[in-house]
Amino acid sequence: MPLVRDSSRSGAFIRPLMGPVLIGAAALTSGCGHHAAPSPPAAARVSVITVRAQEVPITTELPGRVTALRTAEVRPQVNGIILKRLFVEGGEVRAGQQLYQIDAAPYRATYQSAVAAEASSRALAERYKPLAEANAVSKQDYDNAVAAQLQAQAAVETARINLVYTRVLSPITGRIGRSLITEGALVTANQAAALTTVQQLDPMYVDVTQPTTTLLRLRREAAAGQLKQSGAGQTPVRLKLEDGSDYPHAGTLEFSEVTVDLTTGSVTLRALVPNPERLLLPGMFVRERIEEGVRQSAVLAPQQGVSHDQKGQPTALVVGPNDVVELRTLQTDRAIGDQWLITSGLSPGDRVIVEGIQFAKPGSKVVPEEYRGASGEKKPAHQAAAAGATE
Repeated sequence: MPLVRDSSRSGAFIRPLMGPVLIGAAALTSGCGHHAAPSPPAAARVSVITVRAQEVPITTELPGRVTALRTAEVRPQVNGIILKRLFVEGGEVRAGQQLYQIDAAPYRATYQSAVAAEASSRALAERYKPLAEANAVSKQDYDNAVAAQLQAQAAVETARINLVYTRVLSPITGRIGRSLITEGALVTANQAAALTTVQQLDPMYVDVTQPTTTLLRLRREAAAGQLKQSGAGQTPVRLKLEDGSDYPHAGTLEFSEVTVDLTTGSVTLRALVPNPERLLLPGMFVRERIEEGVRQSAVLAPQQGVSHDQKGQPTALVVGPNDVVELRTLQTDRAIGDQWLITSGLSPGDRVIVEGIQFAKPGSKVVPEEYRGASGEKKPAHQAAAAGATE
């Protein structure tokens, strides 16, 4: 404490200087009970999307394999040497068009011999007929002559068929593959190896598999009136090719298997798709999008407004009454574009926060604005909220 000398009295002595200290203490004491109250934090600005009930087309995309409408493996029906190949590999052929020529000389000779034998037996039967009527020959001899004539006629027909079979014909119209045999090769009737293959490529089949659980769900929703399906055999399908491009022609769903695959628990669906440009080839892998129907009164939520908690359950922040934030636990069905199809947790009219989520906490109050997308002129919600907090 500072000391001063007092010279007004005899005998100088030192006394403490109390005035300034007491004044400062009084000032501090008087200021302790009057702290300025802090201003409440400004409500964060967020962008919201108001969900509404709407009709939503329900589609399922599944991997599939393209199959030819008809496939015919061409095999010889008589023995012989291949003399000519009469088609261009990879080209289009018509039903009945000749593909190969087998050496016909032995079969032509057999046919001519059969014709001669048939003529001789016919003449014998004709001679025996009046003799049998006059009892000049026995009835048995006449019957034997008639039977021989019939056998000769059958032999002629057999020889004629074999002669025709030396011309190997295409059984169907379509695109023919490569030849698996060359001129000069020996072939046998009904051999295991095919000479070539013809496939009908327009239209084409596309076979996909679908889990039975999906079929059961669709039937249940259709029975409840939630799903409006197309008529039987008229369900439209679309294809996506291996390079990611969309196939230009729509097809129709033809049938589904009546039995379930025991190993996969799925059924096979077959679609019929036009192929006028021959873009689809047998064995090609595609993705088939089946338009199953239309979900009535469906609720869609933007994916950017849906997150997941520690348990993996989808959640969303919703602006409730009095602009107070609520946390909702959702149940989702599937993704449709950039949105989730919601089965529970949201109702028409709910406002889902899509921007400014980091500034919105459950129970806090916010200033909601309708989301206008990236092309909107307003400042993005997260920047607006940050500016408000700074001020």
